Amino acid sequence: MNKSTWWFWSGLACLMLFLLTLAITLTINSMWLYRFSIDQLAILDWTTLSKAELMTSYHQLLAYLNFPWVKTLQLADFPMSASGLSHFVDVKKLFLLNYAVGLITVIPAAVFLYQNHKRQQEWRLIRPFQTASIIPIVFALMMAMGFDRFFVTFHELFFSNADWQFDPVTDPIINILPEQFFLYCFVLFFVLLEMFFLGSLFYAKRMFKHRVK
Repeated sequence: MNKSTWWFWSGLACLMLFLLTLAITLTINSMWLYRFSIDQLAILDWTTLSKAELMTSYHQLLAYLNFPWVKTLQLADFPMSASGLSHFVDVKKLFLLNYAVGLITVIPAAVFLYQNHKRQQEWRLIRPFQTASIIPIVFALMMAMGFDRFFVTFHELFFSNADWQFDPVTDPIINILPEQFFLYCFVLFFVLLEMFFLGSLFYAKRMFKHRVK
């Protein structure tokens, strides 16, 4: 592999990873989606808390998951077992890994796009993004065929223990985080990722047509 080819594929990998982490970041921080889910999924029927109190607890949970300096998860309205706390520690690690990858790849991705534009080589992005745009559709179809199985497989892949299997008695927070809410999260993620891939494809095709005029 020559230097030019290595540079292209390394830059493309950084761009793809950045778009992936951006889609994840936007999804996991979509407060509006949980607010929508409270009403859509009748989550208030499973708790004595008000919608405002639920949103406060959700804010506290996200603050713990998002910020490295928040070391302890403390939710006033939701006691938690040791295994429940352990699971959120694992989730926090994934959140921070996502942010780290995003920060590491954003500058190389920007440089890659700039260099491609400078060299008038946007056309080289067409085939990779045509291929990439198929991936979210494939996963979405798998999810549509059985979200329960998809959800379990996801946890088995990303978590090395069974701490994610919450007991509503010892970890009542699971009552306000139903599986259907996570379905909404996955749908949003795949839609965002597909938009980013198709947007990149549209950009590459448009620039190519502009160059050949």
